[in-house]
Amino acid sequence: MNIQPTGQALGAAVTGIDLRRPLSDADFATILRALTEHGVLCFPKQSIDAPELRDFSARFGSMQILRSGQDATGVPEVSVLSNIRENGQPVGIPDAGQNWHTDMTYNQTPGYVNVLVAFEVPTRDGQTLGATEFTNTARAYDELPDEVKTRLANATATHDLNFYWEFMRQAKGSTRAPLSAAERAAHPPSRHPVFLTHPVSGRKVIYVNPGLTERIDGMSDTESQATLAMLFEHVLQPQYRYTHRWSVGDVLIWDHLSTWHNAVADYGPQERRLIKRCQVRADRIFDPAFVKAALAH
Repeated sequence: MNIQPTGQALGAAVTGIDLRRPLSDADFATILRALTEHGVLCFPKQSIDAPELRDFSARFGSMQILRSGQDATGVPEVSVLSNIRENGQPVGIPDAGQNWHTDMTYNQTPGYVNVLVAFEVPTRDGQTLGATEFTNTARAYDELPDEVKTRLANATATHDLNFYWEFMRQAKGSTRAPLSAAERAAHPPSRHPVFLTHPVSGRKVIYVNPGLTERIDGMSDTESQATLAMLFEHVLQPQYRYTHRWSVGDVLIWDHLSTWHNAVADYGPQERRLIKRCQVRADRIFDPAFVKAALAH
């Protein structure tokens, strides 16, 4: 493998490996170290589909399936992000992610990585559209004022899937249906530290995000909103940001614990975009024995 950093706040390109084949333990260790260091990894020019995407993703943890109706692949662990319609029906989720957030923070066991592969990428006048933006929450923590680090050292925050879902429906005009009572019961609000310790790097990260964090616990509404706004503004400063511009065949993996992301909605309904995705929980990565064994090669 060759790992080439972007030279920006996040990101590296990984070449010299074929993700159609099972990873050796040594290759997985190399990828895990690179992911921890760079936050976002791109494996360009890969020829994989849903089964291989699932198998690669499964090395990092168990996968979340929110709605089976999102699956258009025949592989339940793999969902589709797309603006394409066939016979008047969407082939995937048409508006996923178009707001800064970190996936799965509403779970008691939060998300670890997303793994996506691009099949169709919109372009206009020779320019690639539909980029994904990232920001580095570990570097942002390092550069917080000491007073903020001390004041929020033991704070927790409430994260809620329905908070995000309704924001997408009401503020973003999403046509998605409301969460059902069963879905809300399956994904109740959860609490996590405002400053989380990354299980591999040992670094502190800012673990609140605009999409899913409803409030900081124990504060008044006014104080919570002001504190979250301050943290959000800090994390979104340009020096912490990186933008990935997709190409067909890109496999992109990113670390939810140390990044936020945002899907750029700069393409129209006739400019086709088709991405397949796995969402991986952090059930293994917070197990020290798993991390030790994975990095031993």
